[in-house]
Amino acid sequence: MIALVVGLAASGVTAASAQTYPQRPVKFILPFGPAAGTDITARLLAEKLAARWGKPVVIENRPGGDGLVAINAFTSANDEHTLLFVPASTFTAHPYVHEKLPYDAERDLLPITNVTTIVIALGAPASLNVKTLGEFIALARAKPDTLNVSAAAGNSDLILSAFIKTQGLPVSRVPYRDIQQAPSDLAEARIHLLMSSYATMLPLVQAGKLRILAVTSRKRVAIATDTPTVAEAGYPYLGLDGLIGMYGPRGMSMALRESIAADVRAVVEADPTIASRLAQTGQVVDLRGPREFAAGIKESATSSPRSRKASGSRPHSDSAGASRRLNIRSADDLAPLFGFVSNELAEIRGRAGQWGSSHAR
Repeated sequence: MIALVVGLAASGVTAASAQTYPQRPVKFILPFGPAAGTDITARLLAEKLAARWGKPVVIENRPGGDGLVAINAFTSANDEHTLLFVPASTFTAHPYVHEKLPYDAERDLLPITNVTTIVIALGAPASLNVKTLGEFIALARAKPDTLNVSAAAGNSDLILSAFIKTQGLPVSRVPYRDIQQAPSDLAEARIHLLMSSYATMLPLVQAGKLRILAVTSRKRVAIATDTPTVAEAGYPYLGLDGLIGMYGPRGMSMALRESIAADVRAVVEADPTIASRLAQTGQVVDLRGPREFAAGIKESATSSPRSRKASGSRPHSDSAGASRRLNIRSADDLAPLFGFVSNELAEIRGRAGQWGSSHAR
């Protein structure tokens, strides 16, 4: 009887929490700086939700540390009015590049709602005069150790590392604390290949300074119908769908998460201009509730072990160092994954020693 009373009381508190939320200003913590695709989405939603809730919704940009700066700020707050707004790929790769993590994703990052799927692209400087990924590969091989590449933290970084290794490319990795700085460097040819959100590169594409070589989506996207997918370009293992959404802290009830997800759906569906505005930034509205979102994250996370194995990366005990590079190790693990013949493995293994020493910075 006591247990029943306690259970009923608890359920009553949960329902009331969902019905009266929010009771004070809400904060979205982001792992990127202003003007990133995630930032654009968060600010559009913040404005609409503030009007619906009658409470301010503020954005806090916390870039750096391979997304850990933002995640640490979120978990430290441990407050249902502080939510994490982040691409799933930011943290699904963490177990494969960090030996120890200050959080437990299943316990501390509770899915609330997926909002968009962001288009991830591979771009190059227009001045480099390459129009396809195949042409970039040929140039990198023709001019060894002269080209620089970079990628957004998380799965993009792992996947690009796998690409470099499987293709045996003698290129250098360039780290960024805030990936929003990378497109400008790409336009100036200080780096020569970038794997990041289409939104961050779009203004420079429109200015004629960058060229998009491929998108990582499973299908071509409306905003870039003439741009092939990585699968169409012949490199399907570069595929990545970027789920962007909101997460609540440990202990947040399913009732509250479903309530917030319903509010997000309501404001997005009530204003058709939101979808069109986000489409201009390389994002597709993809609303999912907590359970469906969690399933999507689980599916996305399955690409991380494959990419880690291909890249030869190992978890790093130094989290700061891990955010700077993924060490290149023995290529032996590539054999079962990509079916390389022995002479190709020998060639990559020889290069691996050079790359490992050059990236241990």
